[in-house]
Amino acid sequence: MYDHGKRSVRKRTFAALTALLFAVYALGSAPYALAEDGAAAISGTTFQLGESVDAAILIDFETGQVLYERNADEPRPPASMTKLMTEYIVLGLIRDGKLNWSDVVTVSKEAASTPPDGSQIYLAEGDKHTVEELYIAMAVGSANDATIALASHIAGSEAAFVDMMNAKARELGLSTARFTGSTGLQEDTVISARDLAKLARIILQEHGDTFLKYSSITQYKFRERDKDPMINYNWMLEGNKDVPNFRQYVYEGVDGMKTGYISAAGYCFTGTAKRGDRRLISVVMGTDSMGERFLETAKLFDYGFNNFEMKTVVQQKSTIESVETVKIKKGVKTEVPVVTESDVTFLVRKGAEPQIEMTNLDVLPPEELVAPIPAGTKVGSVTYVYTDGAYQLEKTVNLITAEEAKKGSWWRLLLRGIGEFFRNLFKGIIG
Repeated sequence: MYDHGKRSVRKRTFAALTALLFAVYALGSAPYALAEDGAAAISGTTFQLGESVDAAILIDFETGQVLYERNADEPRPPASMTKLMTEYIVLGLIRDGKLNWSDVVTVSKEAASTPPDGSQIYLAEGDKHTVEELYIAMAVGSANDATIALASHIAGSEAAFVDMMNAKARELGLSTARFTGSTGLQEDTVISARDLAKLARIILQEHGDTFLKYSSITQYKFRERDKDPMINYNWMLEGNKDVPNFRQYVYEGVDGMKTGYISAAGYCFTGTAKRGDRRLISVVMGTDSMGERFLETAKLFDYGFNNFEMKTVVQQKSTIESVETVKIKKGVKTEVPVVTESDVTFLVRKGAEPQIEMTNLDVLPPEELVAPIPAGTKVGSVTYVYTDGAYQLEKTVNLITAEEAKKGSWWRLLLRGIGEFFRNLFKGIIG
């Protein structure tokens, strides 16, 4: 069982240390810096999560910028948030044509033997359900038996599927992740808040529409004979706004992702919300109650949406003063204009005037740029550094040709070569 007494003593101690560290830090903190406990200082105001939160992180989906963090690199049990990796693997197999939503899964003995102390839909050995039905049961109802049924169907056994999970974690660079099961019931499955946020961002980048289609389902009746539908454990979903019991937790724009709870983990939640063109991803780990994880997540989302805005410092297809053209060989012209391939956008504090500096200009030499050269060809890159107090972020944008560089005719190249020969000869004589 979960020992609330030990957690409360530990958290009172943590709170006292937090207060001391923050007081020391505040004496010399810069805007948009991170305090020792992860509280972010913005223009003289402070933002802080409740002391019950063991670990947390808030990132911007588009840029990946970290807006807030607390103990974000400590590996902790994620409970059912583990299923995000299971869902990611399923979605990848479907995308690659190796699995179909309509495929029929025969429930294995392993899945039917799932311990009864967690969420499940009471599958029996030999039951037949589609991949889609089991996926929804996993995504909406966090059904452990449905999760193991999918894992066994895909890899032959849950153990073999766990090997796939750990291999995928290494591939994605999730250095703190160690999976020992597909469901998250195991206490020795661990991952950091930062790596969970990274995984969540990858899922949304690669499978956004499909993932959110299922994660935003508020309730789902698995079988026609079931008396009641399963209810999504994500009470923040905007679709719950008319449900009296959930109304206080509903947050505008929330459409995913995954809750979790075991006694070793506390109440956890990886969430995402979109407002306008901005999407945020948050992770909260180790709170003391089902509702608290959502209230703390709402604080993170409020902080991210209310205090930051996107600022474009370089427009797409802009000319860079220090490199308006690049020299080429064997073209009708000897140089071709270049522009930025994309814009350069940073997430900045609202009302801030950040310092933007161009660094690391890199352009290919003429010997590597031989006509004909199509428009849009990459010929270099330039890096911009954004500085706001103690905080720095850099972004690199490609430089591309703004127009086609056609190859010069043989007589044009011959005359140009003769001209260059005599110019060099003349320089040698007078030099």
